Amino acid sequence: MLGIKSAAFAHQGPIPPRFTADGEDLSPPLEWSDAPAGTRSFALIVDDPDAPDPRAPQRTWVHWVLYNIPASVQALEPGADPQALPGGARRGRNDWKRAGYGGPAPPVGRHRYVHKLYALDVMLPDLGEPTKARLLSAMQGHVLAEAQLIGTYQRGG
Repeated sequence: MLGIKSAAFAHQGPIPPRFTADGEDLSPPLEWSDAPAGTRSFALIVDDPDAPDPRAPQRTWVHWVLYNIPASVQALEPGADPQALPGGARRGRNDWKRAGYGGPAPPVGRHRYVHKLYALDVMLPDLGEPTKARLLSAMQGHVLAEAQLIGTYQRGG
């Protein structure tokens, strides 16, 4: 079964400030294993379902969209985006309307950051810098497996 983890934080654990807008705003280290047979690429979406306030969420805020990560890749180093993305990997647009990683920056409360990894049976065509919605649409019918890693972050806590 496809799995994803980080050396920087445990599942449901706090994300270190280094990987947030309050620190170096580096993308966190991630690694995955047990991709199903037939996997040709991976896609990664990181979003916050607790925006703007976990007590009254109004929307899901997208922090990172990656696709066409080659099937041979099983990890992303800290700060991989944009300096060290694997060959062929493409960046999509986050909700700041920028390509690439945007770290946690919750306005209030402790938010959850859901790292969703998808194993796909294709390399997707060049989608430019797709939004999460456009990427999910392009992936329809091609997802072999999905794994999630959730980290949390609260400013000043």
